[in-house]
Amino acid sequence: MNRINQKLQENKKLLSLYFSAGYPSLNATVDIIENLEKSGVDMIEIGLPFSDPLADGPTIQASSTTALKNGMTTEVLFKQLKDIRKTVSIPLIIMGYFNPILQYGVEAFCNTCQDIGIDGLIIPDLPVDVYNDQYKATFEKYGLINVFLITPQTSIERIHFIDSISKGFIYMVSSASVTGSSSGFGDEQTAYFKRIEAMKLNNPQIVGFGISDNKTFTQATKYAKGAIIGSAFIKHLKNDGITKISQFVSSILR
Repeated sequence: MNRINQKLQENKKLLSLYFSAGYPSLNATVDIIENLEKSGVDMIEIGLPFSDPLADGPTIQASSTTALKNGMTTEVLFKQLKDIRKTVSIPLIIMGYFNPILQYGVEAFCNTCQDIGIDGLIIPDLPVDVYNDQYKATFEKYGLINVFLITPQTSIERIHFIDSISKGFIYMVSSASVTGSSSGFGDEQTAYFKRIEAMKLNNPQIVGFGISDNKTFTQATKYAKGAIIGSAFIKHLKNDGITKISQFVSSILR
């Protein structure tokens, strides 16, 4: 069984952390991953930096830009991660845009992910229909779960279609904005969380965008299996570096 599915079966609310590979320094990637697992994080999303990140807010964009300047590439990331499964057992997901994957070669990319021990991919700009028609068989051949995003604007029919082709969790974007742009959830977002929960989908949902502290983590996970923190963690890395990761994580899970 895929590590993501194993984790989703645990009787707890899950915390997933996102960071840009190659930030704050080129060779920090493995250190950050190991520290996050030791600190009690359930899943990690490793951001593959891209020069035109459509869904990312200013914090993640800036970290991506720094990572690219530091020399991060797909090849460098794969080299850094080649022995990651010797020290890390929690699910690892690569999140990025489709262009670098296409440049690398979709099958070659998936093959390398399998060799390394990557469990899934999140590719916000890969259309669901294109994935289903052209790439689903390849992803599944290499044991990779592809995670799809839904927003408050996604139609009921679309949500059901995404649910029907998903094999892990659904990434529930909390609002129709870029990452890192809100603090706390209002009535509209709570109603959206409740509406999706009431649909009783086959795949659990994990909420992303707008989660930055214990309060927003608790709010989001009231109606979902887990929550993802990105921008707030990247700010932490910028201000406090790698040494205080455990304090950051414990402040969320307290």
